[in-house]
Amino acid sequence: MSTTRQVDSMESIVEYSFPQGHLGHLKPEEEEALKNFKERIENELYKSGNVEDEFGYYNDALLLRFLRARHFNVQDAIAQFMATEQWRNANEIDTLYRTIDLEQYEETRRLYPQWTGRRDRHGTPVYVFEVKHLDSKTMSAYEKSAVKTQTMARSDGTTPPKLLRLFALYENLIRFVMPLCTVLSDREYPRTPITQSNNIVDISGVSLRMFWNLRGHMQDASTLATAHYPETLGRIFIIGAPSFFPTVWGWIKRWFDPITTSKIFILSHNDMEATLRSYIDPVNLPKQYGGELDFEFGQGPVLDPATKDVLQWEGSYTDFPHGPIYWTDKGDHIEATAVGHVGNNERHDTVCTVRKIAPRQLPIATPADDLVPITLSDVDNHSSSKVAAAAYSEPQQSQI
Repeated sequence: MSTTRQVDSMESIVEYSFPQGHLGHLKPEEEEALKNFKERIENELYKSGNVEDEFGYYNDALLLRFLRARHFNVQDAIAQFMATEQWRNANEIDTLYRTIDLEQYEETRRLYPQWTGRRDRHGTPVYVFEVKHLDSKTMSAYEKSAVKTQTMARSDGTTPPKLLRLFALYENLIRFVMPLCTVLSDREYPRTPITQSNNIVDISGVSLRMFWNLRGHMQDASTLATAHYPETLGRIFIIGAPSFFPTVWGWIKRWFDPITTSKIFILSHNDMEATLRSYIDPVNLPKQYGGELDFEFGQGPVLDPATKDVLQWEGSYTDFPHGPIYWTDKGDHIEATAVGHVGNNERHDTVCTVRKIAPRQLPIATPADDLVPITLSDVDNHSSSKVAAAAYSEPQQSQI
C-alpha cells in the first residue's frame, strides 16, 4: 500500500511506491477517481477536437501519473493536466520530438541523464547522470547552440530553447523507453505499465562554484519537469556528495514538491553499493557503482539479453539508432519508428517490432485465462495482479 513519510518537518505526505497507485493496483476510491478524471477529460478536451493522438500518448497510465501527483484529487489533477496540454500545444512538443535535428538531439543527450539499457528489479529503467560534465564552458556552448535548434516546432517564446531540447529527452523516456520496458514480461507485474524511471546521479568532482553556476538552469528544469512530466520519477540516488553538499541541498529541496523530495536518497560511499544492489541486480548496475555492467556515461543503451531476445529488427537495423524513437501499438505487436531530421531530410524509419506475449509463468500460479497479451494503453484492464511482490527496503538517507 502507499506509505506516509515525513519530509524536513513538512506536512506528512503520501508516496505511491510502485505498484501502488498504478494500473491493476488501485484502491476502489482510486478507481473511481480515474473514472471521473477520464470522463472530465473526454468531455472537456477529447470531444472538443483539441487532441491529436499521433503517438498513442493518451492512456490510463498517463492519467494516473497526474492523479498520483495530486493525491487522486480529480479537480487538482485536471488543472495540472490542462495546464500541461496548453504548454505542450504552445511549444508543439509532438512536432519538436518528431522533427528535431539529430545532431542537436544527440548533443543534448550526452549532457543529461542517460538510459543504461537496463532495468531495476521491478522492470523500471535505470538512468545514470554524471553532473561533472556540465561545466561552465560546456553549458555556455550548449546554450548558444540551443538558440539555433533546428525543428519544425514553434515555441511559446517563454520556455528557454535549452529546456525544450531537454524535454525532447523526456519525450524519449515516455515514448520509447517506458513502452519498451512495459511490453517486456519478465517482471513481477507484467501487466502494469512502466511509467517511471530510477536515476543514479553522480555528483563526484563537482565544485561548489559549479553547483552555483548551474542552480538557475537546474531549478527551471526541475520546475517544468514537475509541472508537465509528473510522477515519472521512481527514485533518485545521489552519490559522491562532497562535504559542502548540505549547503547545496538547501537550494535543491526548494525546487521540488514534497513527494519528489521524498524520492531523493543521498548515499554515502559506504552505503552506495549495498543500497543500489538492493534495487538493481548487479548485472544491470554499472561497475563504477558496484555492479558488473560495462557502461560509460555518454554511450548508448547496453540492452540486456531479455530485451534483445524480443526485438525483431527491420531492414538493415541491428541496434537502436541515436535520436528520437517512438512506439506504435499494432495490436499483437508494437513497432518502433525512428524520427528526427538529418540536414533537410526527415527520418521516418521502421526500426524493429516486438511481439506481445503472455506474461511469463511465475512461481505463484496464475489462472490460465489470466494470461492475456498486454496492451500498452491498458485502458480497461485494472484487475489486480495475483502475484505478491517482495517489498523493497527503503535506503537510509544521509543526515544533511
